[in-house]
Amino acid sequence: MAAGTNRKISAASARAHTRKPKQKASSAGFSGMLKKILLVSFIGLLAWAYQATRPPPPKICGSPDGPPITASRIELNDGRHLAYKEYGVPKDKAKYKIIFVHGFNSCRHGVSDITSYLYPDLFESQGIHIVSFDRPGYGESDPNPKQTVKSTAFDIEELADKLGLGSKFYLVGFSMGGQLVWTCLKYIPHRLAGAALLAPAINYWWSGLPSNLSKGAYDQLLPQDQWALRVSHHMPWLTHWWNTQKLFPHFSLIDYNPAVFSNQDRELMPRIQSICNEYQAQVRQQGDFVSLHRDLMIGFGTWEFDPTDLENPFLESEGSVHLWQGDDDKLVPVKPQRYIVQKLPWIHYHELPGAGHMFPFADGILDSIFKTLLAG
Repeated sequence: MAAGTNRKISAASARAHTRKPKQKASSAGFSGMLKKILLVSFIGLLAWAYQATRPPPPKICGSPDGPPITASRIELNDGRHLAYKEYGVPKDKAKYKIIFVHGFNSCRHGVSDITSYLYPDLFESQGIHIVSFDRPGYGESDPNPKQTVKSTAFDIEELADKLGLGSKFYLVGFSMGGQLVWTCLKYIPHRLAGAALLAPAINYWWSGLPSNLSKGAYDQLLPQDQWALRVSHHMPWLTHWWNTQKLFPHFSLIDYNPAVFSNQDRELMPRIQSICNEYQAQVRQQGDFVSLHRDLMIGFGTWEFDPTDLENPFLESEGSVHLWQGDDDKLVPVKPQRYIVQKLPWIHYHELPGAGHMFPFADGILDSIFKTLLAG
């Protein structure tokens, strides 16, 4: 009897029953819309990140939008150009021919900062001819999109050949330029009559440096430099973004942080700035990425060799290699240099008590460096 009875359904129950499908449909629609918003936001974030990390194209010297060409330049075999400047006696009368390799955030004019304080008659009395050039991407030298640890060594060799410097020449490099002297000792040792490394930059990831030594030296750096170098080594594709973003401090030499300089460096700074202010606008005129940022990526990236494994290129004592370092250098700690020269006893080591990173600009220092190198 109960099975055959018609059940009465209240109006409230009927409304509740009819509302449930509408709630599910509404919830599903909201969930789908939220997924679309999140997807679009994620794609937008990726697009922003790509644009933020992508460096702008360089302003090549001589191009319609680029700076004018004012320097003497040679054309390399791959079509790039290197800008250079010559100092001292004419090369056809010179006894000694030297190529100078400038440091970070500098250019071919950087050698004039140093040679301005040489003994006036040193060039004439010693018969010295110096060639200083803009490293790729700096000044008026074309950037090298295929630049590697070794490529600048071959640029230097080609520069020497095209300027007629002879089968052998001397090499002097300062800071990041000093670091590049290691690559020349590795790849073109047969072209060197002698070499001087002035406070050469240290790559804290060189395999030949003991880990405790590398970490101890690395920890002495300013925190902002530790982060900048860590990014350049482990995430080189972020180097441009890191050194242009506004959230964290950049590499100290890009921000001109005075905390990175020693007491002696601060005393020398007015002297340095009085000269470099005349050309500073030219240094990175083609773009920060192709000059400063690429310098960091290569100098602190993964190297194909380790300087501590180098062999003496002057077994017959026909030349010599010298390393000069200040013991109060805040940019390049002294302890790794001491270790390197212990591993390479054929290098003549000159440690300067109380000197900072900018010691080549102090009175009388460069005279001693040149005379010692050329005495070989």
